[in-house]
Amino acid sequence: MMKFVRQEVNLSEVKQNLALISLVVPDYDEAITYFCSVLGFELKEDSVLTPEKRWVVVQPAGGGGCGILLAKAATDEQKSRIGNQTGGRVFLFLHTDDFMRDYTRLTAAGVEFLRGPVVEAYGTVGVFKDRYGNLWDLIEPPVLLPE
Repeated sequence: MMKFVRQEVNLSEVKQNLALISLVVPDYDEAITYFCSVLGFELKEDSVLTPEKRWVVVQPAGGGGCGILLAKAATDEQKSRIGNQTGGRVFLFLHTDDFMRDYTRLTAAGVEFLRGPVVEAYGTVGVFKDRYGNLWDLIEPPVLLPE
């Protein structure tokens, strides 16, 4: 058994980032098509791990941030979570540099917006539902001008 020893760490020296979020989906290829063709994401990786399991990563176009690992549901419990990983709350927050461009493109592609667009203190926002039922915020943060 491994024993861990607690060390004092200077957190200002720690370099971490959130690399991936796992999203449970019913089918790899259907999810790739939806994320890439409808939402405009880029396919970053699609590697076969076993005959039943793949490592599929998509990421918003032009972004260098967190990617989404598309994880095919393998059990009944996992299947029951598809589209409702957060109990009905907004799950993912997609930032954009042009809300109206993306809102127009997404609605034309059949994406259903449930709320918005509205202007809030944190930017222009609309809530949409993805193919599986997960809720997303599409947000254009306000431009902060230097003083």
